[in-house]
Amino acid sequence: MEPDNDVALDIIITNVVCVFRTRCHLNLRKIALEGSNVIYKRDFGKVLMKLRKPKITASIWSSGKIICAGATSEEEAKLGARRLARCLQKLGFKVKFTEFKVVNVLAVCTMPFQIRLPEFTKSNRPLASYEPELHPAALYRIKDIKATLQVFSTGSITVTGKTISFSKRS
Repeated sequence: MEPDNDVALDIIITNVVCVFRTRCHLNLRKIALEGSNVIYKRDFGKVLMKLRKPKITASIWSSGKIICAGATSEEEAKLGARRLARCLQKLGFKVKFTEFKVVNVLAVCTMPFQIRLPEFTKSNRPLASYEPELHPAALYRIKDIKATLQVFSTGSITVTGKTISFSKRS
């Protein structure tokens, strides 16, 4: 590509997963009976609670550990987690919002060209691996920032990392 034709890639964050603790035991049956937008998964020992704004889904365990998924930014994930803690407080639990951390970020971008995966893998051999019998994408691991890129032949790239800044840097 010539320098005049450089195109900025749009990296779209599709999912942010975060974890927090409530520092109290949660009665899942009470949450299932009195909460709204709740699905009780008794065989898994958890409750799924969905929020509409921000649009997140939370897995709630009786130990007080809560995993939230579906946010599109770290700020939205924290806001959703706090809103979820507030919903639990309104149900009568003595919830304290602690140990919040973002554990996973998923981002996607599309290149304006196709990628030849066998050549890509050969030129990036220690970091890239491609097994077409197992998965249609080549995996490219960046160890220093702990991110994994799935590179598809169509030019679509999926970035999985620990934080948003790492996803944008890779």
